[in-house]
Amino acid sequence: MFIYLIFISQNPGSGVKNSLKIERAIKNLTQEDLAKMIGVSRQTINSIETGRYVPSTVLALKISGIFEKPVNEIFWLEDLD
Repeated sequence: MFIYLIFISQNPGSGVKNSLKIERAIKNLTQEDLAKMIGVSRQTINSIETGRYVPSTVLALKISGIFEKPVNEIFWLEDLD
C-alpha cells in the first residue's frame, strides 16, 4: 500500500501545480541552493518543479518558509473540470 501511495504522489497527472521555478528566480536561487536549504537533493527540486513529484506536507511547509509565502501561493490544485 505504501509503495502505491508513493507512485500516486509522483504521477504527473496528480493535478498539483506549482510556481517553484518562478519563486526561485525571484530570489535568485538555483535548484541546488534551494535543495541545500531544505535538506533534499537537487533532483527532488527538479522533480517537484516538473510535476513528477508532489512534495510531502512537511517539505511544502519548508519550501513556503524559504519563500515567506503561504503554501497555497506556491502549490495549488489544477482545475480538472
